[in-house]
Amino acid sequence: MKIEIWSDVICPFCYIGKAELETALAQWGGEAEISHRAFRLSPGEAPTPVEQMLGRKYGLTPDQVKANLANVEAHAARAGLEFHLAGTIAGDTTDAHRLIALAATHSRQADAVAALYRAYFTDGRNILDRAVLYQIGAEIGLEAADIDAAFTSSDIDMSIALDQRQAQAYGVRGVPFVVVDGKFAVSGAQPVQAFLQTLQAAAAEAEKTAVIGEGEVCGVDGCEPAQK
Repeated sequence: MKIEIWSDVICPFCYIGKAELETALAQWGGEAEISHRAFRLSPGEAPTPVEQMLGRKYGLTPDQVKANLANVEAHAARAGLEFHLAGTIAGDTTDAHRLIALAATHSRQADAVAALYRAYFTDGRNILDRAVLYQIGAEIGLEAADIDAAFTSSDIDMSIALDQRQAQAYGVRGVPFVVVDGKFAVSGAQPVQAFLQTLQAAAAEAEKTAVIGEGEVCGVDGCEPAQK
């Protein structure tokens, strides 16, 4: 099973959705190949304390912002996560997505995503700061020289842009957005049961197209009898 997850690493519901999906996968018990796709919520925006961003973007008072953050922290706790949102920094996450793309080439994409979420939401580190990203990269075994190259790689920037375009083609307006086997989609940080039902539906669909037995076939190199 192939699972693609569009998310941004400063999106609290993306981290919560990831936790709920992982719980659903454990309950389902099947095997899945997971790929994380880039979705930048605030391209081009300067780093800003989250309290200021929420107040400006949604017209919230300081007390409303505080209550909003507390509600999100409580939601995260129900998913088994520890959030400390006060003072976190919002803005353009392109460099963090570049680090994730680099990690993917070293089979460490999942490690990078997990480390970035934990650094931002639990430890309060500013993952918009390249110095912090170098530290996180080192923590998951990436070389500084490779991180240097990733920050200026046109190929990586193209892959990030393509991820965003694919999301737009799907009609994605917010993240997390999870696509299973290119046919089933889950939008938002849904409960475990919603993810589990999607996994079960995708598995049932895959069984309908399973190859049963092997007969004589013809291919580009000619025709061959069935293997006995």
